[in-house]
Amino acid sequence: MAPRSHDSDSDTGTGIGPGVGPDTETDTDIDTGRDRSGVGAAADIRAAAGIAAGADAHAQPRQRIIEAAAGLLAREGRDAVTTRAVAVAAGVQPPAIYRMFGDKGGLLDAVAEYGFATFLATKHVDPDPPDLIEDLRGGWDLAVEFGLANPALFTLMYSEPTRPASAAFRAGLEVLMGRIRRLAAGGWLRVDEELAAMLIHATARGAVLTWLSLPEDRRNPALLTTLRESMVAAVTNREPAVRDAGPAGAARALRAALPEQTVLSGAEQHLLREWLGRVASDG
Repeated sequence: MAPRSHDSDSDTGTGIGPGVGPDTETDTDIDTGRDRSGVGAAADIRAAAGIAAGADAHAQPRQRIIEAAAGLLAREGRDAVTTRAVAVAAGVQPPAIYRMFGDKGGLLDAVAEYGFATFLATKHVDPDPPDLIEDLRGGWDLAVEFGLANPALFTLMYSEPTRPASAAFRAGLEVLMGRIRRLAAGGWLRVDEELAAMLIHATARGAVLTWLSLPEDRRNPALLTTLRESMVAAVTNREPAVRDAGPAGAARALRAALPEQTVLSGAEQHLLREWLGRVASDG
């Protein structure tokens, strides 16, 4: 696939065609160069589960049950994920499911965790990306692509907002917070880090769930592009607030802005200016 520009002034599409939905697969991509086709997504799921092709018969029963439930969910929807159907697909007796997961709710929670682990396996972390804004866009695109390639699984993952955060979810959040911290350190972040994470999550989830809720003939790719660029505009500055990266550059920028601040007393400003001067001179 040819790379697609993220230029918000000229980008009017997302690379996702109007046929994407719960009953279809997509071989298109919001971002550049990543295969997020139905086949690719299935391979990601198998890799995240630690199951090699042809090794199902040797998989541990718990993992086999989770994979069977995820397969039924993807093929036939949530209503098809019954303990009896999962037991048949996994080659186990129904009591084994109750013994391992407690009930159907416990099994669905495990499938949701499996989804977060699958998504985490698709993430590539560049500790020093050449373009921090493009890195943010790429992470957002990846989340949306995963949701569109795995609609039933994505819906399950986010259907219970009060579900305790899983280990895989927390690991994925740490990847996101790393991106946000790099933006903050570079002077690009215009809101605090926690709010930035909320905005990124909310727009990505909302983009996927809104897209999936629409009839196919109303799925306009501009919806996804507009939501992404709105998120970028809300989270980042048009130009970095800090000219020089690192603590010294941040200290110099803050020290220069101190005279405009009114929340600190004169004594507090004097003390802070002294501290910032030390940090700035260290760079």
